[in-house]
Amino acid sequence: MTATSAATTTHARRRTRTGGPDDGSKLLENVLGWTLVVVIAMFVTQLGLM
Repeated sequence: MTATSAATTTHARRRTRTGGPDDGSKLLENVLGWTLVVVIAMFVTQLGLM
């Protein structure tokens, strides 16, 4: 493997990654997600759709 092909492979791996920045902490994301679920459930309950 040459240096050029190794650099190309590394670059391709970085490009195929999807999603947002990797901050390493999922706690805030989980809390905000569950908060959204609760808020939607409250709106549905208030509208009487269930």
